[in-house]
Amino acid sequence: MNKLLMIILILFTGHLIAQEDNQEELNELINEWHKAASEADYGTYFGILADDGVFIGTDASENWQNEDFRAFSKPYFDRGKAWSFTTIERNIYVDKSGNFAWFDELLDTRMEICRGSGVLSKENGKWRIKHYVLSITIPNEDVDQVSTLKKEKDSLFMLNKKLR
Repeated sequence: MNKLLMIILILFTGHLIAQEDNQEELNELINEWHKAASEADYGTYFGILADDGVFIGTDASENWQNEDFRAFSKPYFDRGKAWSFTTIERNIYVDKSGNFAWFDELLDTRMEICRGSGVLSKENGKWRIKHYVLSITIPNEDVDQVSTLKKEKDSLFMLNKKLR
C-alpha cells in the first residue's frame, strides 16, 4: 500500500512541476509577444501568433483574422513602434494534456488599464497564441457615462450589421 501511495505522490508532484514549467514558459512567451510589439519586431510578434490566430481589438469592428491583422499592423511596425502593453498582473491556466492554455491579464497601455485574454495551443512542440482579446476596462460607476458616449457609434455599427 505504501508503494502505491508513493507512486501516486510522485506522479502528482511531476504533474504539478510540469504545470508550473508550462506556466513559466507561457508567461515568458506572452511577455516576449508584448515586447515585440513595443520594439516593432514584426517577425517575432507574428511568429508567436498562430497562422490561424485571431486578434480582437477594443473597437466593435476589430475582429482581425491573422492575415488582415498583419496588413493592419504592418504600417505601425514599419514606423518603429507598434503598441506598448506592460503587464500589471496575469493568470495562466494549462489543461491536463499540457497542450492547451488560456490566460487573462491586466495591462498598462496608452488607453490606461486594459484587460487582455487569450488562448494558446502547442503546435509541433511550440506554443502559439490562437486567440487574443483586448478590452478597455471601465469602472462600474462610469459605465452609464461611457454607454452614453458610445451610443451613437454603436447604433450606426448595429445598423450597418443589420443591413448586411
